[in-house]
Amino acid sequence: MTNMDDLWLARGGSYEYRVVSLPPPAPFGAPTSEHRAVAGEIENNRWELARSAVYWGGGKRMWLRRKTLHVEPTLWAG
Repeated sequence: MTNMDDLWLARGGSYEYRVVSLPPPAPFGAPTSEHRAVAGEIENNRWELARSAVYWGGGKRMWLRRKTLHVEPTLWAG
């Protein structure tokens, strides 16, 4: 984690997590539709890989995270 992330967490920032489990890959390493869907999700929705594990038999589990934004209202309604 970088110093920018430390500062962001100190100011009340947080992460949203998502756990994705993937089946073992097909023969010859051909990506499955699940693998392509996860890759698209990571690229388009600002997820980053926090942790991954490969299990006996080739199945994978990935923990993705992204920063959550807490917006405080600037308009005073009093």
